[in-house]
Amino acid sequence: MLAEGAAQLQAAGIETARLEARWLLAHMAGLQMSDLIMHGRDAVPTEDCKAFRAALARRVAHEPIQHILGTTEFYGLEFLCDARALIPRPDSECVVEEALRRIPADRPVQVADLGTGSGCLLAALLTNRPQAQGRGVEANLAAASLAQENLAKLGLSDRADIFEGSWANWQGWGEADLIISNPPYIASAEIDSLMPEVRAHDPMDALDGGPDGLVAYRQIISLAAAHMKRGAWLVFEIGHDQREAVSTLLQEAGFAEIDSSKDLGGNDRAVWAQLPNL
Repeated sequence: MLAEGAAQLQAAGIETARLEARWLLAHMAGLQMSDLIMHGRDAVPTEDCKAFRAALARRVAHEPIQHILGTTEFYGLEFLCDARALIPRPDSECVVEEALRRIPADRPVQVADLGTGSGCLLAALLTNRPQAQGRGVEANLAAASLAQENLAKLGLSDRADIFEGSWANWQGWGEADLIISNPPYIASAEIDSLMPEVRAHDPMDALDGGPDGLVAYRQIISLAAAHMKRGAWLVFEIGHDQREAVSTLLQEAGFAEIDSSKDLGGNDRAVWAQLPNL
């Protein structure tokens, strides 16, 4: 079964074909990955064969494996994952790291996540700052429902809630000590060139950042400059080629302490700034 699955995935252009075949077979058979070695010579039950082949067909069609498995890991936490929101990705973990460096661990703080999607950034912050309270802001009602499910699954519903609406209509700007956001940042003309797993399965409103990919950053930075608490931090995930543009927007809006960092692949991924005290 593993050989069959790996061959199908490889023929479909899946780079990690054998690894993904193992994930899918283990999941559909209700086994751990290590169990596949222990039971490698066993016959596979008929129902497991059917489930595995159905999962293979979905992956061969380039549906993300995270959607097929129904969960994914981010920052050491397991999140429910489906087409309602952007798939949490390892590149975003460095954005969480930078946000955590800017909020204390020993006192209560308020954090907000604009365009929270699955809720992964918000949940990672709250899990690592037990005294923090948080709010996710999400205009897509389907994504908001997924974020609520993930907060409940992780036992965080007593410290966080979801505002169902746009960041323009959110009234909590002046309460947050830190605002984090992974807004849509792909330029509209580049959408068609994305991998099919992204282009056809992630919500378009989580991807399309307008003609230059910067529309959401302009909106958020303008609102933050006008309404954020003085001394609060704003932390963004950015596209690999947007560091200079986003930093300039922050500088022009009066932010200070502007800096950036790279992800594990060496690409610019996080930009942050502080609204200075008067």
